[in-house]
Parts: sequence; structure tokens; C-alpha cells
Amino acid sequence: MDHRSSGDKRVMKDPKRPEFRESFLSAFTKSPDALGIHIFADLGTIMAQKSTIYKVELSVSDMDRHYYEIHKLTVAKHPSETDERLMVRILAFALNAHEQLEMTRGISTDDEPDIWQKSLSGELELWVALGLPSEKVVRQSCGKANEVIIYSYGGRTADMWWEKIKNSTTRFDNLQVVNFSEDDTSTLGKLANRTMKLQVNIQDGDVMVSVDDDIVYVEPIKWKSTA
Repeated sequence: MDHRSSGDKRVMKDPKRPEFRESFLSAFTKSPDALGIHIFADLGTIMAQKSTIYKVELSVSDMDRHYYEIHKLTVAKHPSETDERLMVRILAFALNAHEQLEMTRGISTDDEPDIWQKSLSGELELWVALGLPSEKVVRQSCGKANEVIIYSYGGRTADMWWEKIKNSTTRFDNLQVVNFSEDDTSTLGKLANRTMKLQVNIQDGDVMVSVDDDIVYVEPIKWKSTA
């Protein structure tokens, strides 16, 4: 029995109509970032099932910070994430390796960076983001954490992003911006494997990444330093 009164003006949406499909899909997508990668919203368990799991044994020898440890990481590669971005994420972890450092949900959420470090009391000590964030995101990040590091990459696209945004970053004393060349990140991406043993050696700012018998030398270029 239909209990709706004749005065009930609600209209049931027809899922076959184009406008309904567009509305439905828009609920699950966001605008592409500066690199043109479409970022999908976190769909909980359904999206997690589509992620690819990488098991990484990361050995860090950082002579600049006198840090020597092995980290066993389980890294979820988001469906929209490239091998190149995954390897940049792991490299960023190695460059800031610490017992409190953690991978986050990354590109599947707006309110978390790719990597962060929290104090035992829950204070955000370090916020690490990858890619080419907008001026608004940079400003918000610098207000949330004691220290913020952005690792940019993408060749000419990254150069254009920095030219556009650099003047607005001078007021953030807690912000570092480090760029990786397109050649370095592209080569790193080719080393990605579901099960990896990575050795990262850091000395005088120079970085050597080895996976099995392959070695990549990475030269981080510091575009902005903290005060």
C-alpha cells in the first residue's frame, strides 16, 4: 500500500537518468591535483580491498643525523597512486626516519599528510606531504604541525608550481620544500616491487637508494629551508 498522501511532492530519482549518475559519481571523486592525478575519496573497507599491499624492509643509514635502523613497513598503494609516487613516499620516510614516524592514509584523505610524526602526547611534530599542494593546503599544514616538509616532483610542472607559490611561503618559518628531479623519481619508480628490501644511505645531503642489485643516486634540491 502506498502511504504517501497526494500532497507529498517528493520525487524518486531515476538511476538511469544522466544527472543522477553524475551526482552519484561526484560524491566519490575529487578534483585532480596539480599533477593531473584524480584523487578518490576514502571508501573505507571497499577501497582498502582495492589497494595493493607492499612489504618493505627499509634499512636506513643516515650519517647526517647519526640514525641507523631497519624499518619493516606495510605500505598500501592506493589505486590512483603510481609506482613513482609510492617510491617517493618510501624515500621521504627514509629521509625523516624515526621510531615515531608513521605512514598515514595519504591520498585517500584530505586531513592527513602522507607521513607524520606525533609526540607521545599527540602533538603533531612533523607533517610530510608529497606533490604540489595548493597555497591553501600549505598554509593549513603549517598551522597544524611544528615542522612541515613538502617533497615536490614532476619536472617542469613542479618548477611552474614553485614559481607560483614560493613568494607566499616566505612567512612560514616551519616549512621546508625539497624537490626531486624527474629523472630520479622516474628511475625510482621502476624499482617498485611488492616485496622489497631497500637500503638508503644518506651523507652530506646526498642519497643512495639500492634495491637488490640496482642503485639510484638521488640529489634532493632544497627550495626552501626552515628559519
